[in-house]
Amino acid sequence: MTTIIQPDHQIRAARRSNMLYFLVCGLGIASWAPMVPYAKERLSFNDANLGLLLLLMGAGALIMMPLTGILIRKYGSRKIMLIAVFMVALCLPLLIMMDTPLTMGVILFIFGASIGTIDVAMNAQAIHIEHYYTKHIMSSFHGLFSLGGIFGPLLMGGIIKSGLQPVIAAGIISILLLIIAISQYKTLLSHHQESGNNETAKFSWPGRAVIFLGLMCFIVFLAEGSILDWSAVFLKDIKNFDTAIAGTGYAAFSIAMTAMRLTGDKFVDKLNPQKIIVFGSLLSSMGFLLTVFSPWGWLTLVGFVLVGLGAANIVPVLFSAAGKLKDIPASVSLPAVTTMGYAGSLAGPAGIGMIAYFSSLPVAFCFIAVLLLIVSISFRQK
Repeated sequence: MTTIIQPDHQIRAARRSNMLYFLVCGLGIASWAPMVPYAKERLSFNDANLGLLLLLMGAGALIMMPLTGILIRKYGSRKIMLIAVFMVALCLPLLIMMDTPLTMGVILFIFGASIGTIDVAMNAQAIHIEHYYTKHIMSSFHGLFSLGGIFGPLLMGGIIKSGLQPVIAAGIISILLLIIAISQYKTLLSHHQESGNNETAKFSWPGRAVIFLGLMCFIVFLAEGSILDWSAVFLKDIKNFDTAIAGTGYAAFSIAMTAMRLTGDKFVDKLNPQKIIVFGSLLSSMGFLLTVFSPWGWLTLVGFVLVGLGAANIVPVLFSAAGKLKDIPASVSLPAVTTMGYAGSLAGPAGIGMIAYFSSLPVAFCFIAVLLLIVSISFRQK
């Protein structure tokens, strides 16, 4: 007979606090989006120069993610999370103030490295918290991250619209992030509590299971990143949407994903994680195909909704699976899987652009649909 362990008050408090750190990370990343036009104008950059500069943000994240696992093993995830939030809060106003490519590049690199650090550390904390539960809870964490991604630009844009200078708006956001992070720090799991799980295992290089999960994450992040970077172009150039409403595709995708993540834990418990990945990737694949072959604009938007609904809980399930691999501590498996996934969100959209250049954007979207089918088939056979 299986004993059902109910998490105590301390564990439930740690869960709430870490959910707020996910919100902080989402807010921090998304608050940068409204600043990009100001940075471009201040530096007198064209699109190509700006794109190259923005790569430094991704480079910072990719370099720091594997290193974060080592720091977590030594100091615990909550200390790393708090320091990283301080760095994000410091960088946000500086991103508005820097007026040379060199200084902007340095701050963007530090900003990206800080975001990458939070990303790995908060997921590591979430995996340890999940060990105290008898059910899947990872989706709820990622739901708060997605919620932060929706409200970040709205909050930053609203403050700027009120008449305050962008640097003041960035400062207000930074103060908000610090208030949340500092107030929730003590209720997170300590290093000692984390070490009580699988962190006592010996260090080992990522094996085939970690690489497999990482590749699956790479594909799903690639799909999500392609929606972010190419959905508006697709709707405008291929489906003849007006420029003013070309962003509705990404909005439909984001809202669907956020709603599904906030309620996703129940679906994972009812269907089991494998079915979530199999049917979720299949649904996302169908969504991409629907956007390509739909003869009506409204049905194209339905396709983006299906992509968001299907993909919403795949990454949380994959991260949770990475943290539960036998004989591999989460501080080894999670940074590896996270780094591979993040690489997909960076390299993927560029790759889609190459396919679109040599063929067409609809062909590129069909290519993503095929990759998602591979994810579905791979997990169906496991």
